[in-house]
Amino acid sequence: MVELAALFTAVAVADAVANLIGHGPDGPALLVMSAAVLLATAGFHIWWARRHGHAPPTSDTDARPPLPEEQRAGADGEVIAGATALWRMRTTVKDEPGSLAALCTALAGLRVDILSLQTHPLAEGTVDEFLLRAPEALAASEITRAVADAGGTGTWIERGDAHDLVDAPTRVLGLATRTALDAAELPLALRQLLGRCTIRSLPSPVFSTSPEPGGRPSASDRAAESAPVEGALEDTVMRLRAPEGGVITVERPYLPFTPTEFARARALVELDARLGPRIPRSQDVLTLPEGNDITVRRADENDLSAATAMHERCSPRTLSMRYHGPVGDADRYLKHLLSPRFGRTLAAQTASGRLVGLGHLLWDGDETEIALLIEDDWQRRGVGSELLRRLVAMAVETGCEHVYAVTQSSNTGMVAAMRGLGLPLDYQIEEGTLVITAQLERSAAKRLGERRVEAP
Repeated sequence: MVELAALFTAVAVADAVANLIGHGPDGPALLVMSAAVLLATAGFHIWWARRHGHAPPTSDTDARPPLPEEQRAGADGEVIAGATALWRMRTTVKDEPGSLAALCTALAGLRVDILSLQTHPLAEGTVDEFLLRAPEALAASEITRAVADAGGTGTWIERGDAHDLVDAPTRVLGLATRTALDAAELPLALRQLLGRCTIRSLPSPVFSTSPEPGGRPSASDRAAESAPVEGALEDTVMRLRAPEGGVITVERPYLPFTPTEFARARALVELDARLGPRIPRSQDVLTLPEGNDITVRRADENDLSAATAMHERCSPRTLSMRYHGPVGDADRYLKHLLSPRFGRTLAAQTASGRLVGLGHLLWDGDETEIALLIEDDWQRRGVGSELLRRLVAMAVETGCEHVYAVTQSSNTGMVAAMRGLGLPLDYQIEEGTLVITAQLERSAAKRLGERRVEAP
């Protein structure tokens, strides 16, 4: 109502002025002059606004000066490649007012943006974890020097990537979801949660899947460690009680763990323990070149009886090619191999449900091993190649950069299957044992994954 009254008042005043001037001797001339003055004023206002804008001067707001031309955003809103770089940094500061502010001021002096910040309280001081965006030309040493001058100690820094832009709660929820769907995801989830680290699951007793190359001690030579129910944190090593009774050991020599990280890791392990054994139940139906159909699916400890029966149908030579040791010990490895705690297993079975092949993707510390066992009557028929392609695609999905297979130099079938992947291969031979390492490429693994045929 107020606006309407003001409108009527303005119209009445304008009409009165127009009548007063228009009926005077110089009325028309005055109206024309008034219109010209109004037009000139409007034009000047538009010119001034475009020239000076509406923003206050930078000196009044302490704003940053404009970015150089090479660092300005492109047409799509993204920063031009090469202008900036992402860094992940940790440093310890005193737990007192102003310490974090001094650190932020030092970073601002280098034109470094803080994209995210997490705090890890300690008994003395606080570990601050940053995701930074810095000018491309700024070296890591310059950043750490500025941080040290601002009071930061024990600073660690490394290049980041786009995956680090995901905030911590979202990342943790995603890892928890993956762990809930598949028990084999726990070691991978811990690795993604804690960064570059070595994770080992040590059951009691421990059976090695195969001798490790390079003279390294095998899993069977490692003593099973004990851990309290609540776990243990010792600087760069944490030990967690595994749901099946063993111990999960996580090592990160280059960066000590914080109590916050230990609590997150323990929560993931507790979630896994509460959910119990589980694997995805999807399966693929494949038609071999000769026309037979086989089903490829995930396997676990519930397939122990079928796997043992397949062992009994395999010849001693086939078992020795796979396990590189006494044939009589082959059955002892199966429970370990089928456990989702140590990796993922694919099973190939006929239409009648008979198991004819097993493929294993095994988490070996910070490395990943691939192993195959195909029943004699089904060798040289494409079963091993199909299993191998799927295992490699799964390895890429989990972020592995390479996988290796340990076999004998006389195992031409395994060598041919690895070569059939179309990936770069490295070969090492030691006393008749052949280690083939495949360098994984996402594009190649994507092509392998596209060959899958999902069952209806």
